[in-house]
Amino acid sequence: MQRHGKRRLTPEEAFAKVLREVRKERGLSQEDLGFESGYHRTYIGMLERGLMNPTLRTILSVASALEVPAGELVQRVETVLGKGWKRERETGS
Repeated sequence: MQRHGKRRLTPEEAFAKVLREVRKERGLSQEDLGFESGYHRTYIGMLERGLMNPTLRTILSVASALEVPAGELVQRVETVLGKGWKRERETGS
């Protein structure tokens, strides 16, 4: 349930926020991260804007390039999402 009109972030948006924070903490540009992880900088940008849903392979590659455990990235995403995140139920028409 949403309170006071504040919308909860989607997992993609939470990953985007965490990815951008960690990349900046490491002093890397999107281009540098793309090169180190094997992805194009535009894909990194789309991940950072929450436009793409990263696969497990992507999370592992990006985490390796950032020199952080993938579990740490996921834990930070869970923290951003907040306690009790659940997939929204689809409503039938």
